[in-house]
Amino acid sequence: MLTAELAPLPVETLRQDFPILNRIVRGKPLVYLDNAATTQKPQQVIDAISRYYAETNSNVHRGVHYLSEQATIQYEGARRRVANFLNAGSEREVIFTRGTTEAINLVAASFGRKFLREGDEVILTEMEHHSNIVPWQIACDASGAKLRVAPINDRGEVMMDQLRALLNPRTKMVAAVHLSNALGTINPVKEIVELAHSVGARVLLDGAQAVSHLPVDVRDLDADFYVFSGHKIFGPTGIGVLYGKAELLESMPPYQGGGDMIRSVSFQRTIYNDIPYKFEAGTPHIAGAIGLAAALDYVENVGLERIAAWEHELLEYGTGLLQEIPGLRLIGTAHQKASVLSFVLESAHPHDIGTILDNDGVAIRTGHHCAEPVMHRFGIPATARASVAFYNTRQELDALAQAIHNVNRLFR
Repeated sequence: MLTAELAPLPVETLRQDFPILNRIVRGKPLVYLDNAATTQKPQQVIDAISRYYAETNSNVHRGVHYLSEQATIQYEGARRRVANFLNAGSEREVIFTRGTTEAINLVAASFGRKFLREGDEVILTEMEHHSNIVPWQIACDASGAKLRVAPINDRGEVMMDQLRALLNPRTKMVAAVHLSNALGTINPVKEIVELAHSVGARVLLDGAQAVSHLPVDVRDLDADFYVFSGHKIFGPTGIGVLYGKAELLESMPPYQGGGDMIRSVSFQRTIYNDIPYKFEAGTPHIAGAIGLAAALDYVENVGLERIAAWEHELLEYGTGLLQEIPGLRLIGTAHQKASVLSFVLESAHPHDIGTILDNDGVAIRTGHHCAEPVMHRFGIPATARASVAFYNTRQELDALAQAIHNVNRLFR
């Protein structure tokens, strides 16, 4: 609920910053409820990207001319912006990647090569996205380490007693999602970090969904690694972030080889660059980093606490509406939850639901959401998923509910 300390969010005013929200889709006003897949972009982000290409487009770091200097200033300024957003100890701990998926692959490959050996163990939760499963399977296959899984209960919450039981001196890594894309569950990540550290394990937190809904302080969490994608927080696609503690990043080998990650190269020996550049081979996504910085500016100007409060109201309102629909079952009812309304309907397959809702201008996501183990846990092939952002309204959730009623009428 909104508290007395938080000013109400001017949703209708903020919606005007997002050009796409004014679109007409299939003859009806767009109701965009697919924010867990990707968020829409405010004009401020679009302008920042366009301004870079129009005014300072150049490669970074290696040029001595004016445009290169200006591009480098903006690119490294974006790194500082991310460090401040996460409350990292240093901008050296911020590595730009193509997204959450590449960031996890980087850690799994590099950390795995350095620290995983036969007999070691990696623990995941049952609610992980494929991007936080497959890279660790690859790392375990390469090293001989064993993958262990902490189960979830019927509400979609990690069973913490089971997680504690899995932890032991052989555990080298615990990789857990902060906020589940399939269930909306907010995991007790600070507690998970403390438990993992108590047996000497490191922790990677997948923050792809969390960063646009919750304040994140990596030093308070004491996370060893934290990863997220720009396009999930109103920024451009193709840019992401790996935060890692400096001492860990310094000890890990490079993920890729090429320009900018070197100090010097000969056919006899290569000397690698310092962090973060050691992990940024080749020309980076300069415009993406600049756009991400603009998105973080935008989010902080709106206020993450106000965003979280308004989205909580939307989630409660939407939950109430959906619970009144005959034959609808919510998947993911955790006590600590945000942004996601996943459901199945007795009368129709999720793909049919999505298609019919699209005809009403309502955009949702259907399928397994790259979280097949979650679907297996609940004995279903897929869900329909509506996911909110701060620019959504109660009226849009009314439209969602009405469209689902239409599905029931068609299929019953």
